Amino acid sequence: MSYRNPPTPPRKSATFDDASLAEIRRAAETGIYDIRGGGTKRKVPHFDDLLFLGASMSRYPLEGYRERCDTSVTLGTRFARKPIQLKIPVTIAGMSFGALSGNAKEALGRGATLAGTSTTTGDGGMTDEERGHSDTLVYQYLPSRYGMNPRDLRRADAIEIVIGQGAKPGGGGMLLGQKISDRVAEMRTLPKGIDQRSACRHPDWTGPDDLEIKILELREITDWEKPIYIKVGGARPYYDTALAVKAGADVVVLDGMQGGTAATQDVFIEHVGQPILACIRPAVQALQDLGMHRKVQLIVSGGIRTGADVAKALALGADAVAIGTAALVAIGDNDPQWEAEYNKLGTTAGAYDDWHEGMDPAGITTQDPELAARLDPVRAGRRLANYLKVMTLEAQTIARACGHNHLHNLEPEDICALTIEAAAMARVPLAGTAWIPGQTAF
Repeated sequence: MSYRNPPTPPRKSATFDDASLAEIRRAAETGIYDIRGGGTKRKVPHFDDLLFLGASMSRYPLEGYRERCDTSVTLGTRFARKPIQLKIPVTIAGMSFGALSGNAKEALGRGATLAGTSTTTGDGGMTDEERGHSDTLVYQYLPSRYGMNPRDLRRADAIEIVIGQGAKPGGGGMLLGQKISDRVAEMRTLPKGIDQRSACRHPDWTGPDDLEIKILELREITDWEKPIYIKVGGARPYYDTALAVKAGADVVVLDGMQGGTAATQDVFIEHVGQPILACIRPAVQALQDLGMHRKVQLIVSGGIRTGADVAKALALGADAVAIGTAALVAIGDNDPQWEAEYNKLGTTAGAYDDWHEGMDPAGITTQDPELAARLDPVRAGRRLANYLKVMTLEAQTIARACGHNHLHNLEPEDICALTIEAAAMARVPLAGTAWIPGQTAF
């Protein structure tokens, strides 16, 4: 009788997994780094690792059909003469005309207006379609200065100075030549069809003291009417928030690494920055230490998908959230109806991230007239409004279940964490314990 051991099945390396091996081969073949959009694809601690503690005996829940739960938010109350009033605390993040088609920008404006919230221009200037269909429009002021002019600063309802973005804090974006059409080239004062890379820092200041001067210039240009936002990537949220407040910001926008509709190097997206869950509490702590929490509003973004995500972000101390990728999905991005065309591009619906190439079958991240015409901005705007409505209703349901009559009354005490990492980042107890890692004794 034979007693030979069965053959050991082949094992693949956890370090050199299939994706890593494929990237090594691609780099060796082409000699160029990979560029894509879509934010980080690695699994990081996120809002799914938190749970709400609904009311029972120690808290009294609100009846959803009879008792009101308010969702309104006011942004820019610190210095601006005309703060922004929104019906819901979910805003549309900055995504440029150039990266997106004109129809996509119009759809975002239509949907946000129907829902009672704001849109943001992104890098590349203000289009008439977006201004015309957005009741409330935030104008991004980026290091590139693409499309920047005093007229549009005055036409905007707020100004967002972009210092950093979640997918690439410390780095600039890219727009390949095939997306620089005649109109994009004119708006950005660029040569048509030539690749461009946005600057990673502003050309006319070197630190927060200079930024304070720039903010005063923008206030003078706009007669102190417009709220001034400062947007930073999720790198050093405590100090970045504190310095933004010192420079005179009305609103701080904090963007985690799960965000990122713009194109940049894959290595940057996956290895620079922090998850938004790790960024909220340090930013809130900075505001509290300065006595400015709720006086300077905090908007957070990066992987917001549901009303539960919204409620958790607000419970941790944010005043509002911003969505980018989710908004694009709502208006039709990565829709399975285009599966055959995604396959021709070497990908599949749900995984398409080569937005920089300008060949998007859904007509959203393209400047090709035929592809862009596939997106009906009226229908897409209604879809976005429906999605925003559902997110808001979900957040209200959770707030009522926790006994609150306003989304801003949600608090860290309403939350526990499922993992030690999430508990440490969110600074809430691990489920079933009173232990907050790094804060309290076990």
